Amino acid sequence: MTSEERARDAALERGRVFFARPWAFLLGAPSAKFLPSEGPTEIAFAGRSNVGKSSLINALTAQKALARTSNTPGRTQELNFFVPQEHAGEPDDLPPLAIVDMPGYGFAKAPKSQVDAWTKLVFDYLRGRSTLKRVYVLIDARHGLKNNDIEVLDLLDKAAVSYQIVLTKSDKIKPPALEKLLVATELAISKRAAAYPQVIATSSEKSQGISELRAAILAAAGI
Repeated sequence: MTSEERARDAALERGRVFFARPWAFLLGAPSAKFLPSEGPTEIAFAGRSNVGKSSLINALTAQKALARTSNTPGRTQELNFFVPQEHAGEPDDLPPLAIVDMPGYGFAKAPKSQVDAWTKLVFDYLRGRSTLKRVYVLIDARHGLKNNDIEVLDLLDKAAVSYQIVLTKSDKIKPPALEKLLVATELAISKRAAAYPQVIATSSEKSQGISELRAAILAAAGI
């Protein structure tokens, strides 16, 4: 085994152990004034409505119902914060990491005024959160990058917020098509200032790419 392979295996095992602890819902922020005080390192998940953010968070933490899942686009209406369970009731005892599930963008079955309010909340959070280390932008592997996604990437570049593309539902397309999509997506973001160059393909249903994503999160968070 090479040193690179040993380092990779060690990173995967560190990610497994870290996320194996119980996680708990901390709070939901419907507007910027309800955001918790900045403290622990945060990573956030963004994506179009119904892209699979909640399912991916559940897969990461190996908990079936940590984040609520729904077939109805726009179900997540707040910035939902999740932390290791031992820290959920102790605000003065800072957790090593907080996971933030952001409201989906794009289509949502809600009044335009409400969608606009969610959008403002997300953008305010992205622009002003110093403890946010990386945003994971989720893209449905069946559809690839869409106009709504490009607009969010433009915003992240402008705000200089580090982000990484994560393909979801990658088990729904054939392996040759997935490989082609990975290459095309990495090429599409290659000249974007804030984009991390590697794209991770995942499937919450099949647990594909989850170990790699855990390791990537810990590396981004400096844990």
